[in-house]
Amino acid sequence: MFTPNGFASAHAIPGHLAGHAHAFAFRDDRVLVLAPGEDQYVIPTRAALAAAGVQGAPYFLGELEAVGCVALDLPADAAEPEGMRYVGLRTLFFKVPDALLALAARAFQIVDFERTHRFCGRCGTPTRARESERAKECPSCGLVAYPRVSPAMMALVVRDKEILLARAHRFATGMFSALAGFVEAGETIEDCIRREVREEVGVEVGKITYFESQAWPFPHSLMIAFVAEYAGGEIRCEDAEIAEARWFSVYDMPKLPPSVSIARRLIEATAARLRAGC
Repeated sequence: MFTPNGFASAHAIPGHLAGHAHAFAFRDDRVLVLAPGEDQYVIPTRAALAAAGVQGAPYFLGELEAVGCVALDLPADAAEPEGMRYVGLRTLFFKVPDALLALAARAFQIVDFERTHRFCGRCGTPTRARESERAKECPSCGLVAYPRVSPAMMALVVRDKEILLARAHRFATGMFSALAGFVEAGETIEDCIRREVREEVGVEVGKITYFESQAWPFPHSLMIAFVAEYAGGEIRCEDAEIAEARWFSVYDMPKLPPSVSIARRLIEATAARLRAGC
């Protein structure tokens, strides 16, 4: 996921929100889309949802190329209107324009924030929205909460013209990816990389180089990817998480994650660089 070009973020709903505004309506973690054909999905407009009788608490996201974008939180028992379907965000991969996919991901994170911060985490008082920013504040004790972002690192360990890839138990058969894990409280990204690589596959890393980052709304992660140089040790998998880990030649790669994932870009860009001798 990414912030699309031409998108201006905002939190305050304008005085007039046009009917052609993009509308991302969620029932639990599934978004309501138009389904005009087999395996075809379209993000509906606000007017289309209103015509179908779909109602929910609205949250303004901003504007994409001057068109408003709004998220809606629907009741858990909200019906599925004729011609529409509730689908998971992963279902929309490669099925809707990238810009709308990114905004659907953003919409879910905002809806999830609103659902989980209705009460103050310190004193239990019902919270209220702040006018000046996207945040919830407690009128009793003053605690302010912002949408949660959980930083996670991804590390691709390299050794000469080899890269270390692992297969988690949850992965599809034969698919390998880079190592990843969440940053712990009080930990730097670099500390997290060294710890996670050591814990998951038993090797040590040296120089760490930033690659890029990706928002990942499952439900509110920020994946920060790096290349890490191998410094020593033999592969020893952590059985609870890692089913298999191996060194792969950059000339003979296994099945990789889909291209929508930062992992695929990290692996392919690094392999291409190593093949070029850089």
